[in-house]
Amino acid sequence: MRSDRAKLGVSKAPHRSLFKASGLTDEEIRRPIIGIVNSQNDIVPGHINLDKIAEAVKAGVRMAGGTPLQFHTIAVCDGIAMNHTGMKYSLVSRELIADTVEVMATAHPFDALVFIPNCDKVVPGMLMAAARLNLPSIFISGGPMLAGVHKKRKLSLSDMFEGSGAVGAGNMTEEELAEWENIACPTCGSCSGMFTANSMNCLTEAIGLGLPGNGSVPAVYSERIRLAKTAGMRIMDILEMDLRPLDILTQEAFRNAVAVDMALGCSTNTALHIPAIAHEAGLDVGFDLFNEISKVTPQICKLAPASEQHMEDLYGAGGVQGVVKELADAGLINVDLPTVSGTVRENLEKARITDREVIRPASDPYSADGGLAILWGSLAPEGSVVKKGAVASEMMVHEGPARVFESEEECSLAINRKEIQPGDVVVIRYEGPKGGPGMREMLAPTAAIAGIGLDKEVALITDGRFSGATRGASIGHVSPEAAEGGPIAFVRNGDRIRIDIPNHRMDLLVDDKEMENRRIGWTPKEPEIKTGYLKRYAKMVTSANTGAVFNDE
Repeated sequence: MRSDRAKLGVSKAPHRSLFKASGLTDEEIRRPIIGIVNSQNDIVPGHINLDKIAEAVKAGVRMAGGTPLQFHTIAVCDGIAMNHTGMKYSLVSRELIADTVEVMATAHPFDALVFIPNCDKVVPGMLMAAARLNLPSIFISGGPMLAGVHKKRKLSLSDMFEGSGAVGAGNMTEEELAEWENIACPTCGSCSGMFTANSMNCLTEAIGLGLPGNGSVPAVYSERIRLAKTAGMRIMDILEMDLRPLDILTQEAFRNAVAVDMALGCSTNTALHIPAIAHEAGLDVGFDLFNEISKVTPQICKLAPASEQHMEDLYGAGGVQGVVKELADAGLINVDLPTVSGTVRENLEKARITDREVIRPASDPYSADGGLAILWGSLAPEGSVVKKGAVASEMMVHEGPARVFESEEECSLAINRKEIQPGDVVVIRYEGPKGGPGMREMLAPTAAIAGIGLDKEVALITDGRFSGATRGASIGHVSPEAAEGGPIAFVRNGDRIRIDIPNHRMDLLVDDKEMENRRIGWTPKEPEIKTGYLKRYAKMVTSANTGAVFNDE
């Protein structure tokens, strides 16, 4: 066992004395030592229940003959960090989480690991760590929040952001918004739509590192506790089998995950995180693969913010396994790949689809192609990403004048002052990985545009990114970013921009000679924060189209 290096032999008597100082008996020390990687804290609503998940995991480990020992990672709530400086620290936490797990699991030689994430950057950060360490591992998330209900209408966090915009536009009263505020997020768990956290938890299940149910069983259901106990027991089998993350995280497994991503209409942030996880696994998964799979994979689910269906509806309809089953029956999934609970084919033996309004047949999808689209063109030579499944048909092709802003705050002020006009193409730059630094989410301006009723008339483009709760023609991850001298740095107010989502194009209608002239004497805008971790991050991070991973050099 790997833990033997810290507990066997005369030379390890000091080590054993320290284990005993923690209350471990000789029998517990002799057993396999299982690291429980927990991201529980008291501020993130998706994480406040993870102490209960961890206790259930520990019970499962002990039932199966192991000794569970817990350590923690950080976790940022993107909703609380939204539209202020705190959001600059969200994406960057992903690398810190991966590094933290690497440090803890190497300094203390665990035999296997159980990962307990839930919200946005924690899931991919832990997946990156699992690939990097390549120890026998399993994931058990905290589960999704239930939707709120107000006068028979389901609500989620995205409705709150849009409601704020509606109040500003005079379309809603503050009293009505206050009613929503008390209802929209009614339980613990990751916010109830197909936002980034739930997208990544579903894809963890689809790629094979989470048990069936990992992505969709609601946080407040007792089934989630039982699933956590099962994960604790299962890690002992995985250890005995010596099944490692890199046995599961193959190129074909990533293809399966991207197919499920397209079928579910997941967050655009998956186009950051999947490439980053693949990078840790030594694989190349980029925008080209997303586009290739999107072209042949139907979108068979539409969850909030693209509809009024929420995660609890997906759970009731058959969950992630129901989606995988529908894709497998259409020949779009490799069913012979290993997972932490058997092969994909074996998992699908129990899969059932019980609601065809939530999980549509592949023959009658919401869209014949996937929920995400990669756009290239003169404005994004290295690509950009849009959640196509949440774009109104009126905005699938759009051309309009640019309204350029140097930060999210500038744009939000203009929206609140009602300076954005129908037909405009809002451009927010210097919000990329380097330029932000930190690549903030833009849920506040997109929600404000939707809240004032312009989501079917105004497009928003940024080298930053969008929340999974964003809807409308919101195109992010524009690469190269402004701070690296990408074309987005040279857009001027009034320039015409043409967006053609069906043909995967986004072009700045300015001739090459004029663009050359604009580049003369250009220097990038100075970042707002030039100290601490963000200073180091800006020096090391690569472009959004590569997953915003650190430069290996």
